[in-house]
Amino acid sequence: MKRSKKIFAVLLATALTAALAGCGSSGGGNGASPSSDAGSKASSTASASPSAGGEKLKKISIFQSKVEIAEPLEALAKKYTEETGNEVDVWGSVGDSYATQLQAKLTANQGPTIFSVATGEEADKFKSYYYDMSNEPYVQYIAPDMALKIDGKVVGVPYGVEGFGLVYNKSLVDPANVKDLNSFTQTLQKLKAEGKNGLSLSQEAYFLIGHILNTPFALQPDPKAFVEKLNKGEVKMADTKEFQEFAKFMDVIKANTPNPMQVKYDTQMGDFATGKTAMVHQGNWSYSMLKDYGDLGFDIGMMPFPLAGNDKLAVGVASNWVINGKADPDEIKAASAFLNWLFTSDTGKNAIVKDFKFIPAMTNIEANNLDPLSKAVYEATKSGKTIPWAFNYFPQGIIVNDLAPVAQSYFLDKNMTGEQLLKNLDAAWAKAVK
Repeated sequence: MKRSKKIFAVLLATALTAALAGCGSSGGGNGASPSSDAGSKASSTASASPSAGGEKLKKISIFQSKVEIAEPLEALAKKYTEETGNEVDVWGSVGDSYATQLQAKLTANQGPTIFSVATGEEADKFKSYYYDMSNEPYVQYIAPDMALKIDGKVVGVPYGVEGFGLVYNKSLVDPANVKDLNSFTQTLQKLKAEGKNGLSLSQEAYFLIGHILNTPFALQPDPKAFVEKLNKGEVKMADTKEFQEFAKFMDVIKANTPNPMQVKYDTQMGDFATGKTAMVHQGNWSYSMLKDYGDLGFDIGMMPFPLAGNDKLAVGVASNWVINGKADPDEIKAASAFLNWLFTSDTGKNAIVKDFKFIPAMTNIEANNLDPLSKAVYEATKSGKTIPWAFNYFPQGIIVNDLAPVAQSYFLDKNMTGEQLLKNLDAAWAKAVK
């Protein structure tokens, strides 16, 4: 097994996604609403063209950052031309400088008609270029809370979704017994008494603290506003009830499971795959590690981290398709027709699932052959049983540079309590945003 490459890829993808993306479930962006003369002129014509049909449309260009779908996207563009007679150029990105190249193209008025943006900081950076697609026909199929929005306007359609929670061994854990702090505690204590590890975190920054800390933020009435207040020093984690309960969860984990500072991701997933660990706090991406073990001998699932009785998975969007609102109106019309074809035609929908291998973020796209973890995320997305990736509103780099060291100290110091952990997280946050 080429496991080391796979581990690196998973960790890198997770870190980049978290660093670049904004809250997946409420869309990204703030500030000025998108505006463009070309965009407003094209609004009625684009929405009136639900598909390419037989109409000859202007040639469009697509520029996007996800290397692994570059070839399938080019193949799909050819199929689009075969089916509709309309042309699409797929531009390639050179190296890791997609955002820089995109900025240069847009600034020089040589921008693509359709391009991708990562949810969050990158989406905010390019917001003046977005076409308002709120009235386009395919928007109705975006799963609840997954559209990229600015000032209430839909400006981006999600590529697909990813999600995380408690990945569990169905032969060792019943979700009915992991509903709140008390039942969670009892489950871990019972498994420990039976010689099993109830739950595993691992030492990598996002797997140690970044993802699990998402839940108390995501459960705030307005996660983004809470982060902004935290940045200004107007609120504290230590004074907020969801975080206070989070501290109790962390104390339970610390008292009843192996020290995560001694656990790497591959060990975490290996122990789960071999039945030594009952639950891991992980996402659907971890199935790529589990499948290397072949038949596990037990069924697996994903359930919510039950902080404050939470019954939803944390689901987010890494990248979104947007239309260049400063393009020629006829190009905008053609771009919207292409996206409508992508999300409503059998060819387009099949490509999203089978060729791009995305978990659909659209309610009209069926995905029947997903692995168990991706299926759990897919079903939660379609039903709206999700909480956002609130950690993507965090100041850039704060998880790795500031919060992870605090979590490391907490697990290495046997005497540090969850309450002290919160105070130290608050102090690290305040220092980081100065």
